[in-house]
Amino acid sequence: MNLTAKTIVITGAAQGLGLAIAARLAANGAHLALLDMNAEALATAAESLAENSGRVETFTCNIADEAQVVATFDAIMQSFGQIDAVVNNAGITRDGLLVKAKDGAVVETLSLAQWQQVIDVNLTGVFLCGREAAKHMINSQTAGVIINISSISRHGNVGQSNYAAAKAGVAALTSTWAKELSRYKIRSAAIAPGFIATEMTQAIKPEILERIKNSIPLKTMGSPDNIAATVQFILENDYISGRVIEVDGALRL
Repeated sequence: MNLTAKTIVITGAAQGLGLAIAARLAANGAHLALLDMNAEALATAAESLAENSGRVETFTCNIADEAQVVATFDAIMQSFGQIDAVVNNAGITRDGLLVKAKDGAVVETLSLAQWQQVIDVNLTGVFLCGREAAKHMINSQTAGVIINISSISRHGNVGQSNYAAAKAGVAALTSTWAKELSRYKIRSAAIAPGFIATEMTQAIKPEILERIKNSIPLKTMGSPDNIAATVQFILENDYISGRVIEVDGALRL
């Protein structure tokens, strides 16, 4: 796919990985539909991309709400006329051990609310946005691309039952969609980041962050642009589909 004048939807685009992806794609001439729940942050993000040649529009949307997702993708189609790709980047964490015990007795458990919030955004949101993007691509006969942001945590991570399950589900959706949608010339791929230096990871205590860095064979955290560059690679390489590309500094060997 040549990115020039292609319409690309990015969820969770107001900051972090989403904004880095937007900046790289805009710099390569893509038109962007930026989605986030934070309208003010979205406006700031759009302003930061103003110097790029691509067209940028913002859409406030809760991707866990089916009605909002359907309405938003309809609005994107009405505004841009087509959807060439979607990057399902939005995600949250609500970490906690499945059960926490002290002196041989359980004192705390992972709540259903913690579980459901993460599943709703990180898995159901990907499903809804992927479904609506595919629907519009097929109706307009567009050879599109769906990119889902998974995580190396999909293999299991202490304190992240909800997050790991959701990101494993995202990987499964990716391969399933690659098989189902290939007949319509729609590709589906995923990226599984390791530890990336974003607002989310910078909130980690410095001593824990240092231990994390030392556990990475490359001895450094990735940058948001490392993920953005991988998004660009998938979009531009027309033979990439059905795969999860791990970008983790060799953390998971």
